[in-house]
Amino acid sequence: MRGGWQLRPAELRLTDEQIEGLIRRFDADKDGKISRKELRVGLKGLGLRFAGLRAGRAVRYADADGDGYISDEEINELAKYVSKWGISLT
Repeated sequence: MRGGWQLRPAELRLTDEQIEGLIRRFDADKDGKISRKELRVGLKGLGLRFAGLRAGRAVRYADADGDGYISDEEINELAKYVSKWGISLT
């Protein structure tokens, strides 16, 4: 038997709504749209690996009108896609 208890950090998974709020903060120029670059910088800031690759795939998935940006109408789809990655707070 080891001498004492060991605490492990708890993981708190984010909901789609929490992820959506987090993604909205990535809009650096406050134009109401999220570019691939803004998403990459935001994901990298969260410590996600392969942020550039993930940002490109996420924009292609959620960009319904094909303009290369995630608008307010498209952000919900982006949040659902990103939530599959299992983002959590520790």
